[in-house]
Amino acid sequence: MTMEKARPARSIRIAILAMGGEGGGVLADWIVDLAEHANHIAQTTSVPGVAQRTGATIYYLELFDRTLTEGRAPVLAMTPVPGDVDIVIASELMEAGRAVQRGIVTPDRTLLIASTHRVFAMSERITLSDGRVDAPAVLDACRTAAQRFIGFDMAAIAERSGSVISAAMFGALAGSGALPFSRGQFEATIARGKVGVVASTRAFAAAFDAATGAAEPSLAPSSKPGAAANEAPAHQDISVAFAAAAVPMIRTGVERLTDYQDDAYARLYVERLKPIADLDRRFGDGSHRLLIETARQLALGMAYEDTIRVADLKTRASRFDRVREEVKLKDGQILQIAEYLHPRVQEIAETVPASLGRMMLRRGPLRWLVERLTTKGRVVTTTSLSGFILLYLLSRMKPLRRRSLRFAEEQRHLESWLSQLSAIAPRDYQLALELAECRNLVKGYGDTHARGRANYARIVELVAKLRERPQPAKALADLRRAALADESGARLNETIAELGLR
Repeated sequence: MTMEKARPARSIRIAILAMGGEGGGVLADWIVDLAEHANHIAQTTSVPGVAQRTGATIYYLELFDRTLTEGRAPVLAMTPVPGDVDIVIASELMEAGRAVQRGIVTPDRTLLIASTHRVFAMSERITLSDGRVDAPAVLDACRTAAQRFIGFDMAAIAERSGSVISAAMFGALAGSGALPFSRGQFEATIARGKVGVVASTRAFAAAFDAATGAAEPSLAPSSKPGAAANEAPAHQDISVAFAAAAVPMIRTGVERLTDYQDDAYARLYVERLKPIADLDRRFGDGSHRLLIETARQLALGMAYEDTIRVADLKTRASRFDRVREEVKLKDGQILQIAEYLHPRVQEIAETVPASLGRMMLRRGPLRWLVERLTTKGRVVTTTSLSGFILLYLLSRMKPLRRRSLRFAEEQRHLESWLSQLSAIAPRDYQLALELAECRNLVKGYGDTHARGRANYARIVELVAKLRERPQPAKALADLRRAALADESGARLNETIAELGLR
């Protein structure tokens, strides 16, 4: 009879992926302290991530039970090896996706614990179109790749508990039962840290309950909706004037424009949408997609970014509160916020009354003076009295916005766009829908806005030619996607040539 050779004892291998400021190092230290107090050998290493959210820091730990060493020191690895990691903990959904992509999450071995909230990566933010990664697809990949997946919004738990996400991740790890330690041992580890014990224990307990099923976890990525987004303003009965499918979008637009300018500006938005709603009822397919997309793009176009808006957002109390929360400001610490401002002559001219703005843009002494004063930019400290007052006074110029050069130009462009939609929709609903989406090309400020406006103008000039061809809506969609493909306009030029529209 052949005896099987006993398999050697194996370490527990853990990888933690966390962004800066989320306490990944604290979590690793807690796990090491927990293991060492439970008669285990523990080793941890870390590999810093690249800045600007192209990667998180990876902390790698190996834990080995001292009673299984048989008098010999175990050999522990320094980095995670694909296919050989027992537990992966990710502080954010995209970091969990990166772990799957790297191959350190495998279906035969790995427990994946991840917070399902999103912090958008730089690659998602800089795209000209909507560059956000599909969160449900990442969740499906996590479930498929892992032997077991535990996912819920740990950032929300940390925020409600007044703690940091590392405490929630520690609670989820404890609740998973993947480590041979009791809940009491985990909590004792937090207590030994002697920093933020009450709040950390509260976050730990909430995450523990979510991981064990004692509380219902949410897999949906968290978001923070605007205040009273579901309440229509008193001056407009939106739910009566518009189709139910479009009401949430229109209410959001009304709220945004009331905040951006005033109540009258929001009423103008609603009045502009009524003819589109009538066209959608008469010529649409019942989905009200034209009304919804027009409502979205019209709200964005009417709430364009200018110096007044930037100053308004930078001096709001909620902004200072958010920065204090993000940097984890402690009692006794002093916070300073420096704004690096470099307005161009164009942006200044667009903010002042139209007649003065046109004078400023013409070559002459006035333009020379403005360029000389702004050529080096300015650093404004909004946490100082002088810096705050400077931007606050600029933000109070809202009543003058209607007289500004930029306001007149934006309203003229929007009225032209709406007129084109009204002319096309009765003949070709799909083409009108694509034209509505083309307004998405005009966004941002400075050079980005100028390029988007130029691409939009080029495409709109071709609409008349497209209407003479079969499938004009598809051709317009191809042009729109090409314009969003790169900033140089090369892909748009290629598509125009391919369609024979030169």
